[in-house]
Amino acid sequence: MERTRKKALPIGNDLFRVVREGDYYYIDKSLLIRDFIESQDTVALVTRPRRFGKTLNMTMLREFFDITVDSRAIFDGLAIMETPYANQINTRPVIFFTLKDCKGNTKESLLYALCTVVFMEYEKYYRIMKGNVDEDDLYMQRFLLRCLKLMNHEVSIDELQESIQLLEIVVSRYYKVKPIVLIDEYDTPIISSFEYGYHDELKTFFSGFYGGALKSQEYMERAFLTGIQRVVKESIFSQLNNILVYTVLDKEYSAYFGIEEKETAELLSFYGLALNEAVKEKYNGYVFGGREIYNPWSLLYYADTGLLHNYWINTSTNFLVKQSIGEADEWFQQSYDTLISEGVVKVAAELGCSFIELKSNYTLWGLLINAGYVTVVEQIDQNNMRVRIPNGEVRSEFLRIVADQAKVQDADLDTMFSHLLDGDMEGFLNVYRKLVISCTSYHDAKENAYHMLFLGMCLSLHGMYKVTSNMESGHGRSDIRMESLSQGRPHIIIEFKQGEDIDALSELALEQIMDNAYYAGLDGEVLCVGIAHDKKRCGMTHRMVKGE
Repeated sequence: MERTRKKALPIGNDLFRVVREGDYYYIDKSLLIRDFIESQDTVALVTRPRRFGKTLNMTMLREFFDITVDSRAIFDGLAIMETPYANQINTRPVIFFTLKDCKGNTKESLLYALCTVVFMEYEKYYRIMKGNVDEDDLYMQRFLLRCLKLMNHEVSIDELQESIQLLEIVVSRYYKVKPIVLIDEYDTPIISSFEYGYHDELKTFFSGFYGGALKSQEYMERAFLTGIQRVVKESIFSQLNNILVYTVLDKEYSAYFGIEEKETAELLSFYGLALNEAVKEKYNGYVFGGREIYNPWSLLYYADTGLLHNYWINTSTNFLVKQSIGEADEWFQQSYDTLISEGVVKVAAELGCSFIELKSNYTLWGLLINAGYVTVVEQIDQNNMRVRIPNGEVRSEFLRIVADQAKVQDADLDTMFSHLLDGDMEGFLNVYRKLVISCTSYHDAKENAYHMLFLGMCLSLHGMYKVTSNMESGHGRSDIRMESLSQGRPHIIIEFKQGEDIDALSELALEQIMDNAYYAGLDGEVLCVGIAHDKKRCGMTHRMVKGE
C-alpha cells in the first residue's frame, strides 16, 4: 500500500484549537461533551493511562464552553454540533489548568511550577476584567493582589492553596454565571511529591488546593478532572462528597480516550498503512468499559513512521510503577510471576483509591490497571478480576522493568537467549554468569530469586516460546518450561537448585527433569537444562532429549 501524507499528525500537540485550525488529522471525540452535559455530575474524575488523549479532550471541553472565545469554526463538522447541545457553545466561563508538567524534585520547585500554572489562568481573566470592574470590590482587590504575587512567585503556600477558589469567586461574580472547572492530569504533582519524598509535607496543601476548589457549587457550576489514578477520598479529597470516579472499568466515557478498531483502521488507511495482526499485537489489547481500545500515542507515531517500534513506553520513566513492583511483597510477586509466565492472572484489585495513599497489593494491581500496564479482560465481581498484559509494547516495558531491577542491559538478554536458542551452551552460560554477578545480591541469593529473574528475562521470547512457570508436567512441576511455537527450535526445560556444590546440584537438577519426565507432552527435541547457584557462582548441565 502506497504511503500518503495528506494531513499532519498531531504528535505531541494536544491543544484542540491548534489541531483543528491547523487541519491536523483528528478523530472526532466531541460527543464526550454531550456525555458530560447529560451526566450532571458535580465533580467527575476520569482515570486513564498517560498519553491516551486526556489533554486533547480537556482542551476540547474548554474551547466548547469558553465564553471568552468564538469556537464555532473549530467545531464545524463535528458530531457535537449535530446534537441539541450545540447551542451551549461558548456560553460559560471556564477555569482550566493542565498540571501535566507540574513536577519537582523538591517541594519548593513543585510549588513554583504550580504557581506558574495558576498565574496563567489568573492573567487570562485579569486581561479580560482590567478596566471593567468595581475596584472597590474586596474580592477583586484580593484577586488583583494575588495576580501580582503569583506573577512574582511571592505567594505563600496558604495563598496558593486557595487561589483556585478565589478565581472561581471573582469569575462567577464578573460573568454572573458560575464557571466550569477543568483540571487536567490532576495527580501529576501528587505523584511527583511521592517520587521525591516530600508527599507528607504537602498532603494538607493538596487537600486544600483541590478540595477548596471543588467542594462547593456556590461559585462553581461543575468540574471535570483527569488523571492516572484516584487519590483516596479520605486524604486529598477529604473535603469532597460530590466526586464521581470513572475508571477503565466503567462504560461512561469509555469511547473517548484511546482509539477504537474502526478508527484505527481509518487512520492507518489514510496514511497508506494496513491494520494487520502485527499492529494489533503491538498496540491493541486494552479494554475500557468493555470496548477494545488501541494506544493512540503509539498509533500516531506508527502512522507517521511506518515502523512498529515501542513509542508509548518511552514517554515516561514511570517511577511509581517500577518502584512499587520492586518493593512488593511475596504475595504480589506470586501473582506477578503468573502474569509474566502465562500472560493472564486472577487478582483482587482496588481502582477506587491510590497506591500512594494506601499501599497494599489491591491498590498496586489497581495502579497497574489504571496506568495501562495490565488490562482487565474479565471482572469476576467488584474486586476480583482477570488481567493480562495488553500488548507487545507493554510486554517490552515489563522486560525493561526486569532489566532495570536486575541492573542488566537488554542487549545482554538478547545475546544470552541467542546463544541458548542456537545451542551454544558455553556462550549461554558465560553471559548468564555475567548477569548473575551483576544483578543478584550476595547475601540474598535464593533459588526463587534466580527463577524469577530468568522468568522475567523470558518476556523477550514472546511469540517464539510459550513460557510457563511451575507448570505440572510428567510427574511433577518444572521451574520453567519453554514450549517452542514453531518448528526448528527445541523446547526448553529449566530446573534450578541452590547450594555450595554447584556441579553436583546442576546434575541433580537435570536428573530431576529426566526422572520426572518434565518434557512429557512436548513433540520434538527438548533441551533439558539444570542450573545450580551458590550466591554469585553458577554451574550448568544440559541434555537434549526427544519429547514424549
